[in-house]
Amino acid sequence: MEEKNNYTTKETAKYLGISTATIYRMEKQGLISSTKTPGGQRRFSRKTIEKYLRESQNFEAPQNPSRYKKTDFIIKEAEATYVAKPIAIQTDELFFHTDSIWICNADILKTNNIKDDSIDLIVTSPPYNVDIKYNSHDDTMSYDDYLSFTKEWLTRCYEFIKDDGRFCLNIPLDKNKGGQQSMCADITTIAKQVGFKYHSTIIWNEQNISRRTAWGSWLSAAAPYVIAPVEVIVVLYKKEWKKTSGSRRSDITKKEFMEWTNGVWNFMGESKKRVGHPAPFPVELPRRCIKLFSFVGDTILDPFLGSGSTLLACLQTGREGIGVDIDKKYCELAKRRLLTEGQINQLKFDVTVGSR
Repeated sequence: MEEKNNYTTKETAKYLGISTATIYRMEKQGLISSTKTPGGQRRFSRKTIEKYLRESQNFEAPQNPSRYKKTDFIIKEAEATYVAKPIAIQTDELFFHTDSIWICNADILKTNNIKDDSIDLIVTSPPYNVDIKYNSHDDTMSYDDYLSFTKEWLTRCYEFIKDDGRFCLNIPLDKNKGGQQSMCADITTIAKQVGFKYHSTIIWNEQNISRRTAWGSWLSAAAPYVIAPVEVIVVLYKKEWKKTSGSRRSDITKKEFMEWTNGVWNFMGESKKRVGHPAPFPVELPRRCIKLFSFVGDTILDPFLGSGSTLLACLQTGREGIGVDIDKKYCELAKRRLLTEGQINQLKFDVTVGSR
């Protein structure tokens, strides 16, 4: 979309996720400044808004702002919509956002943009370490290094998630390329070591048996290979399985509930060529996880955003969504899908990392 250099009060408030009244209070306290048009209307420059975003991460939000110096706080919104956001906005990582969707171009192991104990549900499909040609990730680690990497990012996710938060982890049942490995069992064990508790496993039948191209010793007991053409979604949680936080408003239908609580899901995978990503998962996967395991308005995180399927599902289901990806091109792909497939009516102002 076309970028502008100056924005109205309403546009600035929409971008920051606060009300126009709060913009006026912030300007009065000197937290943000504007210029006036010949007709007396306020205009906020792009540079001013970006400066405010950089500095706002250090502000606190006291109940009575008038009792504090202007540099010590951010005006608290009446509905607490701004200060309650699960993301600490930093322009060096924030690639794109609306009032409910955020894309961060960052390393999930290093980002400081996600607040601890703020996430209701994580839905993700991490790299499988099967030599997929990602732009910014080595998918050919030794298996030991891969498990060490897995433990690191699972530890970060454990910090991000609420005590009653859930985690839907899409991974292979096993690994055949480069040697037989029990990936599901190994990763589930690591998740439990990190602190997650196990709830259940969903079998995802992609209905793609054409991948079975190797049988080992054909028609012989010498060395046959057994390959299950399925993936799994391991369902974990942090401390309490019963969810008590959030709106407590569900949007799942009776038919969906009956079908999806059956632990075998049958739907097709996503086309790499159509999406333009080497390992996309279909929007149907996060959509089911989100509707089954979270309330309307909850905050969903995908620490390996890839092509953006999880954020598209958030748009479809009325959830807030945060996606993190280390690769700028994949962040751009996810943004493009949100604007086209998601049909976001986005303010003509988006944070990108194009200048870096």
